[in-house]
Amino acid sequence: MELWTFRWGLLMRIQLNEGESRWLEIRSFEAADQADVVGLWHECDLVVPWNDPVKDIQRKLRVQGELFLVGLLNGRMVATVMSGYEGHRGWINYLAVTPEHRGQGIGRCMMDAAEVRLRDLGCPKINLQVRRSNTQAVDFYRSLGFIEDESISLGKRLLQD
Repeated sequence: MELWTFRWGLLMRIQLNEGESRWLEIRSFEAADQADVVGLWHECDLVVPWNDPVKDIQRKLRVQGELFLVGLLNGRMVATVMSGYEGHRGWINYLAVTPEHRGQGIGRCMMDAAEVRLRDLGCPKINLQVRRSNTQAVDFYRSLGFIEDESISLGKRLLQD
């Protein structure tokens, strides 16, 4: 995979299913991206009733907003990943790739970009959560070297959206 960095992000050459290659632009989220991002998350079934995607975006922009990445092919939003680091562990949320672009390496590129940024911050380990029923996502993350930790994920809502 060919990789070019530039001041605001990354360009990665990916091989599309049709046999042609294109450049995937990966950069930090910009305010003008919001509608496209929310649309992508809906298309990828990432939006659930207890998480308002607009509020999630606003919250992320207040804390390490530069770690909220978008991926564009020919200027079209095709991928996102939201990462963060709190000094002990890194976290991945909202990895999304449009259904028609899955299996072409875009998810891997987005994760690589997030991992580079987390590693640059000194992050020693990344955690993420996947619903057990989402076996496709579990298989994808395992292919990237993630393993199931011997832990239980607990959560507590502090704000009701």
